[in-house]
Amino acid sequence: MGHHAQMDDELLLAPAHRLAAAVRAKEVSSRELLDGYLARIDRLNPAINAVVTLDVERARVAADAADGALARGDAVGPLHGLPITIKDAIETEGIRSTGGAVELADHVPAADAPAVARLKAAGAVVFGKTNVPRWSGDFQTFNELFGRTDNPWDLDRATGGSSGGAAAAVAAGFTSFEMGTDIGGSVRIPSHCCGVFGLKPSFGVIPQRGYLDHVGGGTTDADINVFGPIARSARDLDLLLGVLAGPEPARAVAWGLDLPPAGFDSLAGLRIGTWFTDPACPVDAEYGALLRAAADRLADAGARVDDDRPPVSFADQHALFTRMILPAISPSLPDEVADTMSGSHRAWLRAEEERARLCATWAEWFTGHDLLLCPVVAVPAFPHDTELPLPQRRIVVNGEDRALTDVIQWLGLIGVVGLPAAVVPIGRTASGLPVGVQIVAPLLHDRRAVRAAEAIDALLGAYAVPPGV
Repeated sequence: MGHHAQMDDELLLAPAHRLAAAVRAKEVSSRELLDGYLARIDRLNPAINAVVTLDVERARVAADAADGALARGDAVGPLHGLPITIKDAIETEGIRSTGGAVELADHVPAADAPAVARLKAAGAVVFGKTNVPRWSGDFQTFNELFGRTDNPWDLDRATGGSSGGAAAAVAAGFTSFEMGTDIGGSVRIPSHCCGVFGLKPSFGVIPQRGYLDHVGGGTTDADINVFGPIARSARDLDLLLGVLAGPEPARAVAWGLDLPPAGFDSLAGLRIGTWFTDPACPVDAEYGALLRAAADRLADAGARVDDDRPPVSFADQHALFTRMILPAISPSLPDEVADTMSGSHRAWLRAEEERARLCATWAEWFTGHDLLLCPVVAVPAFPHDTELPLPQRRIVVNGEDRALTDVIQWLGLIGVVGLPAAVVPIGRTASGLPVGVQIVAPLLHDRRAVRAAEAIDALLGAYAVPPGV
């Protein structure tokens, strides 16, 4: 029995594309995978607290139905029978979806968010929800309803946020894959902190309806915000992008989406810029050395790597992000704060024009480069700090005391211009914490970012399952 359980655990920790192939080949059933994940959650989730809601009975019915369809020889989708959890800020039909807020403690949506519906249409079986900070508004994952989520690599450290439960669940092998959201780094931060793969797609590529950032939310789009997959391999990101990308259901009547192909198979000859530190946001020296080492490996593999980067001011572009994210997140704030923070519509229109100029500058830079590599967060996974409000939290970087909000500026930098960015693990620090890199591609060249993630992962092979799980 012990040996069989180990085999099962090895399979449960496999990437989604391998699990999907195993289900289709009838090497494992959807029901076996579901029960395997539930057993791992039962055993390991109490310490990590990534999964906060389960819908076991309905999921077992759906998994049995998936196995029945295969037995009959029915046509099946690319995710057929894969049991998954979904970030709790995303609406799931018939399953409590709270956005991490006490106001939605009893909220059970009548319909799936369009992106969730796409995963189900491709065959995935949704069986639970993963933890988020209140209204997805933090770089750590804790709330009044469900408490704190701990990093599987080091329980004393944060998973990052706001898709912290999602990334921890993927890292710990509680789910085949996950779907998070990212407005200020909420897919990318936890992917980096938990040592998994994440994609922040181009703005608008995956529908973001059904996103719960306030009571009554999810009926409109939030500026900068995207939904994106979190997984145990870069190839999974490609598989999931193919399932998820497409216009809003209401627009699909007339509009289609045709993402351009990656356009390359190997790193050789790729023109890659690097932007690994900036006076506005210094990067931890040990992490910086890992970034540089990764870039050197790419150069050895034939990529044309240089330190060129878009001719923009880091500080100015980040300041624009700050100006534009405040109106975008204002629905989650108390009215009196939101009214002040969201500013005037005229100020937003001026910011929109400034963003258009920046987007043009980035697009022009990309005519001479295929990709840009950046840090994710300036530090590896940081210790929990659930006592102080976010603006007051501090962290030491290279011996210097800094605001915690300083170290996540690399996320908004890319988010405000809407560009796709894949995160892939590149190694671990001396103390064993995983770190990742942002692989940034031109607007709507999401497949290029994902293909590069696959190539970089094949070269570095830095992904690992956390030792404790």
